[in-house]
Amino acid sequence: MLAAPVDIVPEGPGLVHEPKWDGWRMIAFRETEGPYLQSRAGRNLSSYFPDITQAIRSAVPPGVVLDGELIVWEYGRTNFAQLQRRVTAGRDLPRLARECPAHYVLFDLLVDTGGQVILNLPLSQRRARLQRLLADAPPQLTLTPQTGDMRQVSDWLLHWTVAGVEGVVSKRLARRYEPGRRGWSKFRTRIVTEAIIGGVTGSISRPETLLLGRYDQRDRLRYTARSHPLTINQATELAALLAPPRIPLDGSVAHPWPHPLPASWSGQFDRSEPVAYTRVEPSVVAEIDADVAFEHGRWRHRVRYARARPEMSIRDVPLLIEEQNTTQG
Repeated sequence: MLAAPVDIVPEGPGLVHEPKWDGWRMIAFRETEGPYLQSRAGRNLSSYFPDITQAIRSAVPPGVVLDGELIVWEYGRTNFAQLQRRVTAGRDLPRLARECPAHYVLFDLLVDTGGQVILNLPLSQRRARLQRLLADAPPQLTLTPQTGDMRQVSDWLLHWTVAGVEGVVSKRLARRYEPGRRGWSKFRTRIVTEAIIGGVTGSISRPETLLLGRYDQRDRLRYTARSHPLTINQATELAALLAPPRIPLDGSVAHPWPHPLPASWSGQFDRSEPVAYTRVEPSVVAEIDADVAFEHGRWRHRVRYARARPEMSIRDVPLLIEEQNTTQG
């Protein structure tokens, strides 16, 4: 079952809310021969998370099917990059599993003990059964918080984002589980901030999306995000402000980013193609609307361009604090 994005958290009788965790959605099948972990895209993740398969094997009886979010905690918050590293770790996988163990935050039960399919039961009953099932489970199998109190929701949105909670998912207690249907709602916590336009897809006269950056503590302009497609009005406005990079007297390229943009800069392990783009003089400040999934110096999801800020200097843009293990040289 999926969630449709909304601009406000819905309220009303019969609605409950859960934190939106920054991880991988995963269905776990407790088969007789052992657990099978399946991603939302249908990929078999079992071999990458031996810590989770062991926890399920020890605490969950055969026949059960669970739904939840796979996360890794590190330094008091979720670390999405640690999930990605599991897939590419190879022989280093056992060490990663020991040093940064994963957690499976559970929010639904699809098949109960003995293979009883309970998709048609209301969420309230499925939740009660899930809670009983997890009563003696190890800490790595955790029941997600749930509330109908909007004050609690506000507290999550205000204070839990630093721990990696992206927003809230809202559900109806009386609703059955409908695979593939967007019967839930998801609200993402968003921030308004600024970044520097370092490149565009398309052309300067007809920009399509923006490649954005911020200066770090060593005065290097680092790539931080890509925008959603621009509207016609936004593209027209920016075309009048953008310019090609300046050419120094020695004829070298005066731009801090390579062309095309390396695939590793996107931070997505499953996107191997470099990004073709048009370099621009990094002198225009953009106001953007972004979510809180900011990790290793980048926004993992695309940001929304709001407007140009010609009155702002590029030195007015917040500084990017250096992090270790960054993939940009």
